[in-house]
Amino acid sequence: MITQKQNRCQISWQKAQQQSFSNPLKLLDFLEIPPSVYPDLLFKTPFAFKVPYSFAQRMQKRNIHDPLLRQVLPLMAENDLSPEYHLDPVGDQKSIKQPGLLHKYPGRVLLTTTSACAMHCRYCFRRYFPYHDANPLQHNWQTSLDYIAQSSDIHEIILSGGDPLSLSNTKLQHLLHNIHTLTHIQRLRIHTRNLIVLPERIDTGLIQLLSHYPKPIIIVLHINHANEINDQVVRALLPLRQQTHITLLNQSVLLKGVNDNLPALQQLSETLFNTGILPYYLHLLDKVQGAKHFAVNIEKAKYLLHALQNSLSGFLVPKLVTEITGEQSKTPV
Repeated sequence: MITQKQNRCQISWQKAQQQSFSNPLKLLDFLEIPPSVYPDLLFKTPFAFKVPYSFAQRMQKRNIHDPLLRQVLPLMAENDLSPEYHLDPVGDQKSIKQPGLLHKYPGRVLLTTTSACAMHCRYCFRRYFPYHDANPLQHNWQTSLDYIAQSSDIHEIILSGGDPLSLSNTKLQHLLHNIHTLTHIQRLRIHTRNLIVLPERIDTGLIQLLSHYPKPIIIVLHINHANEINDQVVRALLPLRQQTHITLLNQSVLLKGVNDNLPALQQLSETLFNTGILPYYLHLLDKVQGAKHFAVNIEKAKYLLHALQNSLSGFLVPKLVTEITGEQSKTPV
């Protein structure tokens, strides 16, 4: 656990990650919530419990309905099977062309650079992804890069995972150097939640690496609720905004009990923009097995989108989308 003295000092992101909560009972104790409040708490699950201390600090103590807590707390509902929910809800496995490489949409490919994440969100659509078969470790990157090199119609590479910023700066630099040698690649996109749940990840080495990369970089963050953005996150993102040429976008997932109401979505969009992040996508839940208790029905989703359009400037309204296996892009709702 991070002490107050440690918290006042700069610690490495690796150290901060090691000091995460790995037991839901310890997190509830930290939040001063008795476990008896959750008789449906799930203790044994192949999808491990993992929450960084800095993220837990943003949760409201003694609030059993805290929207950040709900995203990470494992409940027995994860064991409820539904025929409409799947282990591969968006057809990732059908799109694997090389170990660690997905080619799903025209003009762009996705690299699952690692299986690691700083936090395990209970609605994660890749919680069953076969990382052991689609091995994203460094020795397989070259096979994927060779595939990209032979496909001149690919203009964009998306780094995903897991979370690509779970990689060390050294490994990330090696990968970015190899991507830069692919002359037909025009831009790089990085999808990450680590920069939000573990803001310590934005260290000097990462800033230098990204600021010197010669091609446009888009970082797509994953923030579902305005409470995820506190002063620590704002301070951490500041050099990323000031010292790099990076475009910051955000994608959220519409989640029952987290952000499925107009005030929460309004505040999220306003807070994102005030932090230098543009709202980009609001996803309907990907129907991964074990996440049905997070689902928001499409009628309510459309109502919320319409309400956002009537209450916010257009640039603050994210696109409401869903992902359908076999389609050539995200599908607007």
